[in-house]
Amino acid sequence: MKPLGSALAMLVLLGSPVLAQNSTSVADLPPIAVKTVPQSGDLAVDPTLKEITVTFSKDMLTNEMWSWAQIDAASFPKLAGKPRFLSDKRTCVLPVHLEPGKSYAIWVNSGRFNNFRDLGNRPAVPYLIAFQTRP
Repeated sequence: MKPLGSALAMLVLLGSPVLAQNSTSVADLPPIAVKTVPQSGDLAVDPTLKEITVTFSKDMLTNEMWSWAQIDAASFPKLAGKPRFLSDKRTCVLPVHLEPGKSYAIWVNSGRFNNFRDLGNRPAVPYLIAFQTRP
């Protein structure tokens, strides 16, 4: 029996020709969330945080195209203004009022709500931002 490392190396070597023949490039793939503030899973978010942000892997359509979607009204933050994109064309800002000691869950695109789109009009892969504020 071969060691695990050798088996993994064989899989990588065997997969190389398949990857070389694959015509998919990063440019052809949909955008993904690469950073959020707060980070999903954070259990100690400062309740005075005024903005939730998502940064995508690609330049996005910024003409008021976004889908900050609810799981339910209780876990969605109170809005403190209109969403907007920063000049980098990749970061969208959601102004909010957060409460201490509360859990939040916000979808960035979800199901039929898929308005976050790149310049090629491809919808971003849905991403769930879930966090809790400090008491």
